[in-house]
Amino acid sequence: MLALFEKSVAQSPEGLRSPAVGGQENDVHGVVALLQHFSEVKERSVTISLGSACALAYSSVKYSPLLPLLFAVVDDIFCLFEGHIENLPHLKQQYGLTKTANEAIIVIEAYRTLRDRGPYPADQVVRDIHGKFAFVLFDNTSKSTFIAVDADCGVPFFWGADSEDHLILSDDVDLVKKACGKSFAPFPKGCFFTTSKGLQSFEHPLNELKPVPRVDSRGEVCGATYKVDSETKKPSGMPRVGSAANWSNNY
Repeated sequence: MLALFEKSVAQSPEGLRSPAVGGQENDVHGVVALLQHFSEVKERSVTISLGSACALAYSSVKYSPLLPLLFAVVDDIFCLFEGHIENLPHLKQQYGLTKTANEAIIVIEAYRTLRDRGPYPADQVVRDIHGKFAFVLFDNTSKSTFIAVDADCGVPFFWGADSEDHLILSDDVDLVKKACGKSFAPFPKGCFFTTSKGLQSFEHPLNELKPVPRVDSRGEVCGATYKVDSETKKPSGMPRVGSAANWSNNY
């Protein structure tokens, strides 16, 4: 799968950009070219362009039946989900979904519940999803993202920043390299990313994340990985949110 976001929707962390000279030199330039490349190298691919804010692409060919790729859209909320959820029946019951609901539908419903002032913080909602997974959600109405990878990184997932400051995410590292050059890294395990709050750990929600320098086989600096900083805590306390507020701006 492949997802691209403009910087007003998803601002990539500064550490993701390689400080190396030519760190963002790439083989594929621009969103249109990357989507075209995806359609050329992936069989029976589907591309969804949502204006300048977001583009999604996927192909369900050659995926493991144990870690399938799913796509769903509900009320202008788009979700790509790869992997499986172990506690699927429990989450279906929790969110009042039918027995036919799949993992992508559950992620959309979890997001909608949070957005519409659900009782749990976002880190708790992601932590309640047990299994191997990586997902990308885009709310086209509020222009908000919700992206996460499980705590063990059971599904390989990568992100990067291209020369036009688009945030690029994919399970195919070669696609990310072609778009972002050396300005890429594995998506941090046990973390989630949102438009309003950026990258956060759902395993250790009270701790800050710190960039860790990363070099390739040639010794050249690439995009940083992010790990939990056990010595740095986030400011305590949670601001009250007015009843008319949109949750997607406050999580």
